[in-house]
Amino acid sequence: MAIDVRIPTILRTYTDGAKAVEGSGGTLDELFTDLESRHPGIRARLVDGGSLRRFVNVYLNDEDVRFLDGIGTPVGDGDSVTILPAVAGGSA
Repeated sequence: MAIDVRIPTILRTYTDGAKAVEGSGGTLDELFTDLESRHPGIRARLVDGGSLRRFVNVYLNDEDVRFLDGIGTPVGDGDSVTILPAVAGGSA
């Protein structure tokens, strides 16, 4: 088994259009490093320094990782990670 990672439309250029990819690792940080090895450039879109980018939301099994351990959140086989860009704006 592996970790299922759901990719938003805006990042699918890094995954050759795939809506979901598989990865492995013990933490989100390790998972993103694993994804980078097969999908170059994706990690930089998710991580800034040692933390998640401000406008990227990541959910582990439907839980926001910002309320867990952020990029250090443990992950394992069978988990589902969803990456969503933050949406903002609108008219006044």
